[in-house]
Amino acid sequence: MDPEALRKYSALHPKPPGLALQYGTAGFRTKAHQLDHVMFRMGLLAVLRSKAVAATIGVMVTASHNPEEDNGVKLVDPLGEMLHPSWEEYATQLANAEEQELQKVITEICQKAAVNLHKDALVFIGRDTRPSSEKLSQSVIDGILVLGGQYHDYGLVTTPQLHYMVCCQNTQGQYGKATLEGYYEKLSKAFMELIKQSHSSGECQRHLKIDCANGIGALKLSEMKPYFPQEVLIHIYNDGTKEKLNHLCGADFVKVHQKAPGGLDMKPNERCCSYDGDADRIVYYYKDATGHFHLIDGDKIATLISIFLKELLAKVRQNFKMAVVQTAYANGSSTRYLEETLKVPVHCVKTGVKHLHHKAQEFDVGVYFEANGHGTVLFSKAAETKIRQLVKEEKDDEKREAAKMLENMIDLINQTVGDAISDMLVIEAILALKGLTVQQWDALYADLPNRLLKVQVADRRVIDTTDAERRAVTPPGLQEKIDALVKKYKLSRAFVRPSGTEDVVRIYAEADTQENADALAHEVSLAVYHLAGGKGAPPQP
Repeated sequence: MDPEALRKYSALHPKPPGLALQYGTAGFRTKAHQLDHVMFRMGLLAVLRSKAVAATIGVMVTASHNPEEDNGVKLVDPLGEMLHPSWEEYATQLANAEEQELQKVITEICQKAAVNLHKDALVFIGRDTRPSSEKLSQSVIDGILVLGGQYHDYGLVTTPQLHYMVCCQNTQGQYGKATLEGYYEKLSKAFMELIKQSHSSGECQRHLKIDCANGIGALKLSEMKPYFPQEVLIHIYNDGTKEKLNHLCGADFVKVHQKAPGGLDMKPNERCCSYDGDADRIVYYYKDATGHFHLIDGDKIATLISIFLKELLAKVRQNFKMAVVQTAYANGSSTRYLEETLKVPVHCVKTGVKHLHHKAQEFDVGVYFEANGHGTVLFSKAAETKIRQLVKEEKDDEKREAAKMLENMIDLINQTVGDAISDMLVIEAILALKGLTVQQWDALYADLPNRLLKVQVADRRVIDTTDAERRAVTPPGLQEKIDALVKKYKLSRAFVRPSGTEDVVRIYAEADTQENADALAHEVSLAVYHLAGGKGAPPQP
């Protein structure tokens, strides 16, 4: 490490005084103008991580569904997974170090993580379409070069595409070719093979309207269009040519406001979906004949995929263990449907993709989705090997056919991370194969009415939870109060959890009617306000 070069370059990317940031599930995220020093330092960290694990590491410049003025950065570990938790700590230390301590902090990380600075390092970089992203990714490159790392800049890519590239590179191409063409070819081939097996080719043309949140999804979907078969007619809206990123559109907007995005003209019973700003989340929706809006969120996506996989697994007659992983935010109706009707085990974990991903790895087939539309399916190595073997060797037609479908599902699903493009193709293939309309899919179960609220508190740390965030341990008396309130309503439940990023407590309540869900959420928010140090005026109904 050249201390002089580090000093010189670091001075070009100075840290604003008094700014402290925390690396969380979403990496770092804040206003773009405050991030220059963070990007430079994440370039440094990516090199250290690459040297520590002797593998290629990814750096993605994006703030996902945040407003256009924001930006952020996430590191991607060797198999396309999120950065290891112990390194999140290093990321926070490095980002917050004062100029003169930088050298010392790097040395400490090298000692703690046994980093050999003489090893080679390779970093893959990607960015979203924000006006600030290009300049910020240049700062990442400065950081990489100072520590003698090499880099490959993929330029504009979706977050899941960068995760895919990193995984391909580190599996020596076993997962696929580490190029955009490789990604498009792998997905489109698996998709075409799947729908070839569809018997309901009567409905040959399948229209789908896609809101791309004025983000990177629009660019990449347009590039992928030539790879699609004629039967798939995708219509791209909010492509970024006219409006601002994520403004009144995108998966987050649709999910939170329970209404169609701006810029997309919906006719009754048309199938529509929305990506978020970096295309790692997707939700579906439609308007019925009476003009009523229906949202199909991550829970219903997980249910559709589970139905399909369970049928195929039954046909191949192997003893594969399948499970669905959810968080406390999953709608109670989805949990009930999966457990009681589908007879698929459901596991609840703490909020945050890394917890879901980690749990899903325990099964041969692990399906996970957050209600917000971020999710994927993981197949164990053993299950994948067995399925590919059955395709080659199985004599029984039905078994072989089912194994072939499973093999195509394995290739179509981006197992590294939630991927809006990949998830969309999985859903479209399943709907075609099962001959389902969007209304029939929606009718699998009725969501319980629910309400999300937040209460500002002086210090979010006064609330501590257990049982995958479903029960509050502190402050004393809060959980007992919530239990008493829940008893007043039918089919009800409620939980509270501290936000990961700001001093607010998030409240979720569901019940048999919207009125009851709203009332329960309000009563719980009052309990939080009084028992957990609420700020400002008490919550109003």
